[in-house]
Amino acid sequence: MTDRPSLTVAEPDRPEATKNQHAIRVLVLLHTCGEPVTNADPAGFVKVIRSELRLQALDFWLRNPDYLADQVISKVADGELDATIYLPLARELLEGSEPILHWYPMPKWLRGAYEALDDSFSMLQSYGLAEVRRKGIPPQRYRNEFFLNSAGVSAAIELAADPVLSWYGQQAELVSLVAGSDKGGRLKERQYEQAEYAQTQMGLRIAPIAPVVKQRLAAQLMASGVN
Repeated sequence: MTDRPSLTVAEPDRPEATKNQHAIRVLVLLHTCGEPVTNADPAGFVKVIRSELRLQALDFWLRNPDYLADQVISKVADGELDATIYLPLARELLEGSEPILHWYPMPKWLRGAYEALDDSFSMLQSYGLAEVRRKGIPPQRYRNEFFLNSAGVSAAIELAADPVLSWYGQQAELVSLVAGSDKGGRLKERQYEQAEYAQTQMGLRIAPIAPVVKQRLAAQLMASGVN
């Protein structure tokens, strides 16, 4: 766990995300962060996210621009991302319209940030865009795998062309970049390194961390010589 100070702001009133918004987020995450299917997978699908833990972790960053900006800054500090390109993106995540328009906090449960996917995924399934399959043979633990088909790919491409909804795909690209190929457990470990996330009590919404991340950004901009 990092020793960064915990510094949060009072949480403003925030309406819950709608079922449609959640379904769109899941769709773009499957399209952008999913891996290609293999011959061992069910026929008729194109991409897959192989664990709910990974999907929940990706959704957390998509819904929390300040936590995503923190990851971008860390990647720059570690020399994995170009400061001249990605520090301005981190600044936009923190100072643009992101926190007002696209922040939808998640509650914390036993394995970190979690929100049930049943309703959103049932919508995607009803439109014939995606399916969830359970994998495992007792006594092994079952796990859910989330599949996107070609119709789902087409829908995600259409979203990317929409002036308003294209934000989802663009943000998911950044989520995919910071997540890399890490499995769900590792992504959750990275999120727990942030003190505010780790210290949130079970059942409460994970609070924003924008003030702390803005301090990190200012220091990294100075260190990198980026205006």
